Amino acid sequence: QVQLVESGGGLVQAGGSLRLSCAASGRTFSSYHMGWFRQAPGKEREFVAAITNVGISKYYANSVRGRFTISRDNDRNTLYLQMNSLKPEDTAVYYCATSARGVIVTTSGEYENWGQGTQVTVSS
Repeated sequence: QVQLVESGGGLVQAGGSLRLSCAASGRTFSSYHMGWFRQAPGKEREFVAAITNVGISKYYANSVRGRFTISRDNDRNTLYLQMNSLKPEDTAVYYCATSARGVIVTTSGEYENWGQGTQVTVSS
């Protein structure tokens, strides 16, 4: 099992940037496909981006494609989410998780080992 800890959230003005990190414990990080999700108040958790275990393939929600970039450093056991051109509607708690499937999926129910989340607030 792997434990995940997110960091890098904060308050930023619209149009600004943030870089989220997700630090993983254990030596099996490179075996997992990984995902970022977010949850705004009163809304369901939604898929943001995912990346395969060695970083070859990446997938994005339509709402963030072209603005967000997912990446990983398996030597550092860390997953990243670079967020540019932020909008107020990006405000949410952001979570990282490991995929329980051998393929990339975008539904939160197929992910496990969730981190505690990091708050991102974008002001207008």
